Amino acid sequence: MSVFESPTAVAAKIIVALDVPTLSEAIATLKALPQVQFWKVGLELFCATGPAILEVLKAEEKRIFLDLKLHDIPNTVAAAARAIAPFGVDFLTIHTATGLAGLQAAQVALAHTPTQLLGVTLLTSIDAVTLRTQLQCDLEVPTYVKRMTSLAYEAGLGGIVCSAQEAAQIKTLWGESFLRVCPGIRPTGTATADQARSLTPEAAFAAGASYLVIGRPILTAPDPAQAFADICQRCLTEKRDASP
Repeated sequence: MSVFESPTAVAAKIIVALDVPTLSEAIATLKALPQVQFWKVGLELFCATGPAILEVLKAEEKRIFLDLKLHDIPNTVAAAARAIAPFGVDFLTIHTATGLAGLQAAQVALAHTPTQLLGVTLLTSIDAVTLRTQLQCDLEVPTYVKRMTSLAYEAGLGGIVCSAQEAAQIKTLWGESFLRVCPGIRPTGTATADQARSLTPEAAFAAGASYLVIGRPILTAPDPAQAFADICQRCLTEKRDASP
């Protein structure tokens, strides 16, 4: 098994969710966590600030995961992707439930840009019971995620967003280069809150996650910088311990 060479190498694979409501709070968070290299901008912050937060992150030479979860008819998701393309974000998300035509349209709109389109397979807040009773889908969660992943792969996307619990299956079936970005990560001793399908950072990397998305366990910690450093160190130690 490969190992991370340093905490910095681990840090490059951890995307911190910048889930704050204002630009001023976002900037303060960036200053409090200068060692974070990769940030997620979600619906709340993007709706509050628009492209301004992307410009701030670009100025700080940070990588950007723009998690807008596009979900609409093919023409509309393609138009949205074209509008986002000039910002040069690293990752952009779209719901795989948009369907193959919508996924392909958005992917074509991002052709020849640095942005990788990621398909959201199933929100990590949704468990097997919710999938069956509320969404009226009789498939088991791993089977549903596999089906949604196949759509993303067929459409030419760069990877998917999935629970770390499904990462190993996806890595085996579609290979290392097809990215597996895993939210719902909860370090040992932290509350799972609304995350129904979660793993610890160490377990998630061991399961085959390419990147982790971690928000509240870092941002709400008494010392966010120390919480981030601790996570990186635990992942580094876990990888070394697991090596032959």
